[in-house]
Amino acid sequence: MPHIDPLAAPPWVVAPTEERNPATVGIDLAGTLDVLRMINDEDAKVAGAVRAVLPALAEAIDLATEALGGGHCVHYFGAGTSGRIALMDAAELIPTFGTDPSEVVAHHAGGTEAVGRPIENLEDDEATGANDAAGLRPGDVAVGLTASGRTPYVVGALRTARARDARTILMSANPVAAFGAEVDVHVGVATGPEVIAGSTRMKAGTAQKMLLNAFSTALMVRTGRTFSNLMVAVGARNAKLRGRVVRILVEATGLDARACAEAAEQAGGDGRVALVSLLAEVPVDAAREALAESGGAVRQALALAGRRS
Repeated sequence: MPHIDPLAAPPWVVAPTEERNPATVGIDLAGTLDVLRMINDEDAKVAGAVRAVLPALAEAIDLATEALGGGHCVHYFGAGTSGRIALMDAAELIPTFGTDPSEVVAHHAGGTEAVGRPIENLEDDEATGANDAAGLRPGDVAVGLTASGRTPYVVGALRTARARDARTILMSANPVAAFGAEVDVHVGVATGPEVIAGSTRMKAGTAQKMLLNAFSTALMVRTGRTFSNLMVAVGARNAKLRGRVVRILVEATGLDARACAEAAEQAGGDGRVALVSLLAEVPVDAAREALAESGGAVRQALALAGRRS
């Protein structure tokens, strides 16, 4: 694809999120309830905007599914609000779906230091993004998150990822972002002007949270990290999670809580191992081997374990 400099746009050309919203020009004169109604009216538009880009999001998920299935990794890149949302999404996959921290990795401009104390100028540094993406391998997937669709940090990361033969995805709130032509998939959500012009932590941020929630959850489903709609890959690392594992096993197997608790204990708290052991009626070691062979996909592991029992 042609090299397009996203920073070459004339200074008077702004992203949609930077425009003034005609519905909220009087917000500073409104009472508290009316302020909230204005915000809520704009928030209500986000889900529809996300639905409109589901085909592109599905393409992105299929790329990531292929990558994880081939032993590769998914990397998120973002600055400011986008980077914080990326960090949260990647972190929550570990306890929820039992992912290895290296499978889905979030990179935030400025690192963890910039999470609680913004370092705003780093988002303007394309070289920093390029450096953060320098470790990507061929076959990995890079997901860039930027409301404007042209944040230099994200541009630098995705260009470097592409140069290293990784697949690239841009998630933005600017459907006409020029940089979208450089990536494999552009998920451009038309959230429009913000309640407060340029405050992209609002509708654009909400859209990115919805996109990443859907992206990572569907990715976990497609890679076999669930059984039906149950998150069976939960690891029993504390009392709350131990109880959750048992409840999930009861739902999935129809067995009583005591039998499920015993299976979970024998499996060392690994919900998937316990589930395969119970449903395929095999020892936990055989269940663990089947899961290793299937790459952690529960239904494939059940088929493998069933054939061996």
